[in-house]
Amino acid sequence: MITIPNYGTLALKHVVLDYNGTVARDGILLEPVRRLLTQLTQHYTVHIITADTFGSVQREVEAFDVAVKILASDDHTEEKADFVRELGATHTVAMGNGNNDALMLRTAELSIAILGDEGCSMQTLQEADLVCKSIGDALELLLYPKRLIATLRR
Repeated sequence: MITIPNYGTLALKHVVLDYNGTVARDGILLEPVRRLLTQLTQHYTVHIITADTFGSVQREVEAFDVAVKILASDDHTEEKADFVRELGATHTVAMGNGNNDALMLRTAELSIAILGDEGCSMQTLQEADLVCKSIGDALELLLYPKRLIATLRR
């Protein structure tokens, strides 16, 4: 439980991460993610959601205790949001950067837009509770929740 003054209490269980542009570049898992993922999985159930454009996600995350959701529909925007609903939106934090992440971020209890190497769509920025300059910074907010509290308190 993370209690944020004049904001609310977060009972987060699930972390849903978009893959390319968020935790990976060109299909390769980013180094800060490799460094932090094991710690994160000790506190949360981590899900990576992707169309797997490069066909690399399974290989890249095989050393980590994460669940991978390969998108199958023609509407990835809705499929991502539906996935968050299935997990339980009130217990989920979602992170992403692309247009197809916006509805997922709106649906999740806590949403973090990532302004990484690929940039971040304006629609996704507007749906986020906060924005981080890197995925490493965003993941560390969950590992060091006082940072999250400092940003979101009113």
